[in-house]
Amino acid sequence: MWWYLLVAVVVGLGGLALYDVFQTRKAVLRNFPVIGHLRYLLEAFGPELRQYIVTNNDEERPFSRDQRRWVYTSAKCENNYFGFGSDNDFEPPRSGTVFFKHSAFPHPPTAADHDPQHSLPAAKTLGSAHGRPHAIRPPSLVTVSGMSYGSLSGAAVEALNRGCGLAGTWQSTGEGGLSPFHQQGGELIFQVGTAYFGVRDAEGRFELARLVDLCQANPVRAIEIKLSQGAKPGLGGLLPGAKVTSAIAATRGIPLGKDCASPAFHTAFSGVDGLIEFVETLAGATGLPVGLKSAVGDQGFWDQLAERMAATGGGVDFVMVDGGEGGTGAAPLVFSDQVALPFRIGFPRVYRAFAEAGLNEDVFFIGAGKLGFPGAALHALALGCDAVAVGREAMMAIGCIQAQRCHTGRCPTGVATQSPWLTRGLHPASKAERCADYLRSLRKELLQLAHACGYSHPAEVPLHQLDVMTSAGHAVPVSELVGYEAAWGLPSSGELQAVQEIMVPNPTVRTTAP
Repeated sequence: MWWYLLVAVVVGLGGLALYDVFQTRKAVLRNFPVIGHLRYLLEAFGPELRQYIVTNNDEERPFSRDQRRWVYTSAKCENNYFGFGSDNDFEPPRSGTVFFKHSAFPHPPTAADHDPQHSLPAAKTLGSAHGRPHAIRPPSLVTVSGMSYGSLSGAAVEALNRGCGLAGTWQSTGEGGLSPFHQQGGELIFQVGTAYFGVRDAEGRFELARLVDLCQANPVRAIEIKLSQGAKPGLGGLLPGAKVTSAIAATRGIPLGKDCASPAFHTAFSGVDGLIEFVETLAGATGLPVGLKSAVGDQGFWDQLAERMAATGGGVDFVMVDGGEGGTGAAPLVFSDQVALPFRIGFPRVYRAFAEAGLNEDVFFIGAGKLGFPGAALHALALGCDAVAVGREAMMAIGCIQAQRCHTGRCPTGVATQSPWLTRGLHPASKAERCADYLRSLRKELLQLAHACGYSHPAEVPLHQLDVMTSAGHAVPVSELVGYEAAWGLPSSGELQAVQEIMVPNPTVRTTAP
């Protein structure tokens, strides 16, 4: 028996060697038959090898081991503390590192500090400046950003939606339409993308009546017009026909089994004035706040948008700025690496455009792009954001292991795939609990960080409370780098009063380690 097995192995290797020698596609295999396959095997497992064996705790990208550990332990309600001090390099600290200047007299703890059901509402009301009938104060200043059903599995979308319901926050549908998996208890921001999935006619054109019906039949709290995203700004997308299942086809309103393209531009409007008119049309028909999502590129667009909004009195109720480091969508490398500004650079430019036009208090600002950690979130809020949206961090909370297989359809944890075999491993009910616990943990530590700086609510923390390391090795206030005026980035007096009424100090609460 062993003799036959040995012969079979030798014959198999010999056949493989002959194939390698005579094939013409790969020079490595022609020169090194059989053994050359090890190179491709090691390349295939490269991310996993680096993730678990090679890299240190703060080295790997896009999310370090420390960051992933914090998300995983928070999502599982395990001890998310780190012992024996920081393992970051402080001699000197890395350029760009942000430090929060704690107060000698921290703010007293509130009942919200250790209340898992406290959703930490935003300071600003969404849609009130333009008198929208359904203006609303978002119940949580942390939301889940748009990740479409199709790019994510139905089980993953359901887990996120249930988790948002448990945590008292909103989920953006992404541009793939509103599916049954989005109807599991969580409230929604409906995203209108360039292909108008779910609200299009047979020819693919936007249809207002469909949007009105959809919003009336579902817990949609706001409408988000997507201009671009951090992963691939200025570039359209394609869902191969093999991935267009019957459920995806029904949700998007497209033919079954055919390639599904998302263009890079809208056909329902063009230009800034066309955008403002489209926003007012949607808001008038639905009564909901309407905003836009975009990465930051050409500054002229933002300057013109703010100028025209100030002149006409109409326009967007909110702006979601997606940093170029965002990346739930698969994209060409050059678009991931070099198109669109990073959040820390891009957002201040957008905020400045609205502030100089006198509109910064009328517009609700949302930040996205690796902001799903307390420090990054508070930095965004100090820059002028009223809320932050998390994407990949929420994916990790429901099981993503950063295998970086999103674009292949072979996500090993069932998050970013339509494979029934892989998706069956993701249990929506249990993962929903983890999503909710991650969101609660993020809000809890965000609040604790604000209290350490001496403020009752994260929205109150001013930008001068943050220092950033420069390449020269000096720590300077972030406010000096971005050039904000004193009041920029802070809530108005009315908003501050509302926040202070929400965040009542509770002297009986004590901060303790888990």
